[in-house]
Amino acid sequence: MAAVKTNITNLPSRRPFARRRKVCPFSSDTAPKIDYKDPKLLQRYMSERGKIVPSRITAVSLKKQRLLSRAIKRARFLGLLPYALK
Repeated sequence: MAAVKTNITNLPSRRPFARRRKVCPFSSDTAPKIDYKDPKLLQRYMSERGKIVPSRITAVSLKKQRLLSRAIKRARFLGLLPYALK
């Protein structure tokens, strides 16, 4: 049995698809402002069950995620958004 030599350059890389860097949708100058009175905007960052979607999925920055969650909670308290959906 002869040992087979493998060339490292011919092996497939571990990640064939390069991951695209996520950009915060609220960081640009033309971005909408986070406001508790805008339930249509806030609902985009909630799941279909009424939970707040994490920033690793929505690509919202940490500072804006805090403002977003505070606005969602405030809108829920005022009755503009539901706490949970069935």
